Amino acid sequence: QVQLVESGGGLVQAGGSLRLSCAASGRTFNTYNMGWFRRAPGKERETVAAISWTGSPAYYADSVKGRFTISRDNVKNTVYLRMNSLKPEDTAVYYCAASTMATMKVSPYDYSYWGQGTQVTVSS
Repeated sequence: QVQLVESGGGLVQAGGSLRLSCAASGRTFNTYNMGWFRRAPGKERETVAAISWTGSPAYYADSVKGRFTISRDNVKNTVYLRMNSLKPEDTAVYYCAASTMATMKVSPYDYSYWGQGTQVTVSS
């Protein structure tokens, strides 16, 4: 069992940056593959990025590739999402999630534990 708490969301102008953090409870964080997902109003949940329990490999959606970076600190039990060059279409509630699968997964259906989400709003 793991509990996840996201932070770092907010309002930012287009072109700006934010860093989301997801703090995990529990002693087995370093065995979980982690992912960031988002849901924009009226749209389906989208996988943004994922990272294996070792820190590599990582996955990025085409829409964020080159702008977002996922990373993790297994000592601090935290996964991060650095978001640069933000666009209005990045506006969404962002969720982190943990997967107990043996290898890194992209589908949100392979993730068992979810945070409560943090709002990211990018103004034009």
